[in-house]
Amino acid sequence: MSDLHKSSAPLSAPHWYSGPRLWKSLRKIAASAGRKTLISSLTLFYCLKDHDTPTWAKGVIVGALGYLIFPMDLIPDILPGVGYGDDWGAIVAALATVAAYIKDEHKAKALAQTERLFGVSYPPVPPEFCE
Repeated sequence: MSDLHKSSAPLSAPHWYSGPRLWKSLRKIAASAGRKTLISSLTLFYCLKDHDTPTWAKGVIVGALGYLIFPMDLIPDILPGVGYGDDWGAIVAALATVAAYIKDEHKAKALAQTERLFGVSYPPVPPEFCE
């Protein structure tokens, strides 16, 4: 493996993305990122888990969700009001790109999990987020 490949792997979205890591991040950012970001991110997650979603669309989704989890952003997440703006942009771009594969059931599950995140101070990890 070349030195370039070794050094770039930790910065790639697939390196950062995993179901458990996503759940931990969403639970942590729920209040500051807001409901729209959570619902949209979870909608993408459920689309990713769907066997009908094509591989290329799953790649787009992993990229957007990986960016949400990635600790170094273009705009630091700790900045009030604007910190999740770049994350939101990545999520919206992914939603627009894979919109044809998003089903009503993805949206319903995302809404239910968002309510769960906002309704319980420390919700347990749902089984679908475990790998």
